[in-house]
Amino acid sequence: MNIRKTIVIALLAVAALTAGTARAGEDDQAIKVSFSQAVEIPGHTLPAGTYWFVIMNTSDRQTVQILNADRSDTYAVLQTINRERFESSAGPAFTLAERSGTKPAAVVAWFYPGRTTGHEFLYPKQEERELAMAKQDTQISGD
Repeated sequence: MNIRKTIVIALLAVAALTAGTARAGEDDQAIKVSFSQAVEIPGHTLPAGTYWFVIMNTSDRQTVQILNADRSDTYAVLQTINRERFESSAGPAFTLAERSGTKPAAVVAWFYPGRTTGHEFLYPKQEERELAMAKQDTQISGD
């Protein structure tokens, strides 16, 4: 348990420290983030690596596109809902949930710098219940 907890904490710290090293602009809320280990998003597992999280230009502004580091390939296009928090932060923030067994941590939500409203991913109902009961931690980049 302690080894797993250390790995998850290290993953969270790396994600937080490297998130937001590049931003495209307020309109698409593009955030470049690097994960040191695989993470789960709804329907997909992202291997360790660098990704862009971008809000697509849709009428509801709730669709997130996840791309590779050079933005040449799309890994997923996912619907989100608003997720609120009390205070904004200077850097981007990612909320990850610990998973049981060998499952990677799940990306639950992310927040663009300076915003109190973020983007919560929609998981299937059973998985959503599991994530709601899992330990969640939000890490903020010191950007």
